[in-house]
Amino acid sequence: MIHLIRAALTATLLLLIVLGPVSAQGQASTSPDAAAQETTLPDPLTPEAVREMVARMSDDQVRGMLLDRLDAVAQEESQDTPAATGQTLFATLHSWWTAFYTNVLDAVVKLPHLVSEEGKVIAGFVASFGGAAGVMTLLGLIALTVGIAYVVEQVAERLTKAWRKNADPTETATLRESVTFLFRRFMREIFGLIIFYFAARIVGRLIMTPEQLVFAAPLMTYLIWWPRLAAAVSRFILAPKQSSMRLVNVNDQTARFLMRHQVGLVILAGLTIFMVDFNLTQRGSLSEIRLGFWLDSAVYLYVIFIAWKARDGLSDMMRGTDPDRTEFDEWVARGYPYFAVGVAAAMWVIVTTMTGLGKTAQILLGAHYVTMFWLLAAPALDTVIRGLVRHLVPPMIGEGPVAERAYVSTKRSYIRIGRVIMSGIVLILIARSWDISIADFSAARQGFGTDLIEFLMTLAVGYIVYEVVSLWINRQLAKEQTSAAPLDEESASDGGGAGGSRLATVLPLLRVTAQIAIVVIFSLLAIGTLGIDITPLLAGAGILGLAIGFGAQKLVADVVSGIFFLIDDAFRVGEYVEVDGTMGTVEKISIRSMQLRHHLGLVHTLPYGEIPKITNFSRDWVIMKLKFTVPFDVDPEKVRKIFKKIGQQMLEDERFKDDFLEPFKSQGVSAIDDVGITIRGKFMAKPGTQFMIRKEIYNRVQEAFEANGIEFARREVRVAIPGLEHAEDLSEADKEAIGAAASGVVQAQIENDQKGGGQKQDDR
Repeated sequence: MIHLIRAALTATLLLLIVLGPVSAQGQASTSPDAAAQETTLPDPLTPEAVREMVARMSDDQVRGMLLDRLDAVAQEESQDTPAATGQTLFATLHSWWTAFYTNVLDAVVKLPHLVSEEGKVIAGFVASFGGAAGVMTLLGLIALTVGIAYVVEQVAERLTKAWRKNADPTETATLRESVTFLFRRFMREIFGLIIFYFAARIVGRLIMTPEQLVFAAPLMTYLIWWPRLAAAVSRFILAPKQSSMRLVNVNDQTARFLMRHQVGLVILAGLTIFMVDFNLTQRGSLSEIRLGFWLDSAVYLYVIFIAWKARDGLSDMMRGTDPDRTEFDEWVARGYPYFAVGVAAAMWVIVTTMTGLGKTAQILLGAHYVTMFWLLAAPALDTVIRGLVRHLVPPMIGEGPVAERAYVSTKRSYIRIGRVIMSGIVLILIARSWDISIADFSAARQGFGTDLIEFLMTLAVGYIVYEVVSLWINRQLAKEQTSAAPLDEESASDGGGAGGSRLATVLPLLRVTAQIAIVVIFSLLAIGTLGIDITPLLAGAGILGLAIGFGAQKLVADVVSGIFFLIDDAFRVGEYVEVDGTMGTVEKISIRSMQLRHHLGLVHTLPYGEIPKITNFSRDWVIMKLKFTVPFDVDPEKVRKIFKKIGQQMLEDERFKDDFLEPFKSQGVSAIDDVGITIRGKFMAKPGTQFMIRKEIYNRVQEAFEANGIEFARREVRVAIPGLEHAEDLSEADKEAIGAAASGVVQAQIENDQKGGGQKQDDR
């Protein structure tokens, strides 16, 4: 066991001595062992010498030297990052500002020497290839390679032309046809570029030396292949020569301008990367030349020029052709050119600062250009999302204002979901360009940055779930609301509609409940990702809920009663109900109450806990009974035939035939009074249609009675007065007494009719 421990200590010490920092060699040992303090390292320090030294040392000496080495390494590592762990925010900002302005100042100071210093680099390059003749030979080989690769590309395109049929565009092409045409053309160009790329590589390797390829490969990549790829992408999006096929909302002039300058921008960016790479290859000092700074600055100035020159066209592009634009969409469209200017300026400041700090590894690979591209493309991608949603969203369900509102709401939900997903993809692509991955953050799980990323990801997922659930419920609600036949204004004003389906009543409450639950759950999960313990929050919420339950028992009773009313399907939105003498159409329901709209316009709010019973007048079917009073000499059989004929005519009328469940017919004589004979008729109809049918029946009965010589009975009051044959001798007092007696009889009869035998009268 002692030998194993000694061997392990020896191996560890050997690794620390050979691979450890050199600066640790001169530090004094802090071991309390005197022998360890007197031990000195052999010179030269070779693995064999170390093994011989360890073989002569005791276990305590080996242990002491090992501790010394570990302490030295720990001390040096702690001294390497003092600024990263202890620097204040103000000091960090000050260091960034210093790096920025010193970098700019240095570039300005060295600008007069740029041409001469770059001339020295080029002279060295020419000398390395044997003078001007060697450089001319190199350029000739590059031209030959490009020419051969282009010929191979054209031959490949001709050979595959029969496989790539693509019909010419038309002026009335649909979006699908336009995308198909442009995508096929884009893929043809990509196929040609791939052929060109591989042909150039093969030819270059055959006719050039490795030293020549070091110069030729970046030149062809950055200044030939990249611009051609940019042109293909621009032709796909802008279609400068096919306005009917254009995927974005810009005119021909703006499309041509943007395409030309996008290719020019790629050429300038490629030239910047190529020249920086060229200077590094030729061992030129970038800090002395500062060519990269000025070329990079020219790229940002070019972006600003494009955005400002084409600002009106870019705003039109951002607006798109969707008629359902919101104020936010219009604000984004107006601000996009200024956003592009701000992105270019911000990227210049960031790159300049990072260069001043010496962090140029990812900049040399073009990460800042990738970042700028995706930041500028993000608002344009938003326009693409709106265009796709406009053409891909499911068609509108039904007709009318309800269906239109549901359709617009569905579109906005799809757009918001697309925006969240697009933002996440853009952030991932930008992070990858800087060699940053979310997996690294998750594995490290260190610092506020990691917590913040997880926090934002949790909120994004919660928002998508929120929108998806709301979208599904809104679609179902729209389907339920538009499936029922709408009532006309005259019918709807009477109340008593059939109402919506059970789902149409429950879905609004389900939507609110689901939205609240999603917000609460994902908010707590997001807070938990920041390192905050959510257990006290849950406990506090439980205690608060208990307190609310004890302090608001009436509220709890209302909520529970409402749940059971909904379970029993006692009422639905749109139905006409009576609640303890209060009548009206159910207009709105919430968690604790319902609102009834009276047919005269009054709105009643009734808590569920105060509802003793509900009388529903709109469930399944309604029966309406009508009374007609005719004189005593009218034949009831004749009236029955008239009612039957009217009922048959109503069943044949296109306006009413679908609303009847049973036709209008006579029920015979229902009463005989001192006025005449009361004959009753009835019909059964769908809820909400009975009042329009009743009005039409009244009109037809009046016309039929008039055509058949039947008059409605009129109320008469006869006063028998002895000696009426001498009425001309009555005094004024006698006439007033007779009139008062007749009025009293009429008023008594009216009050009796209004009571209706103790039944309520419908004031409609």
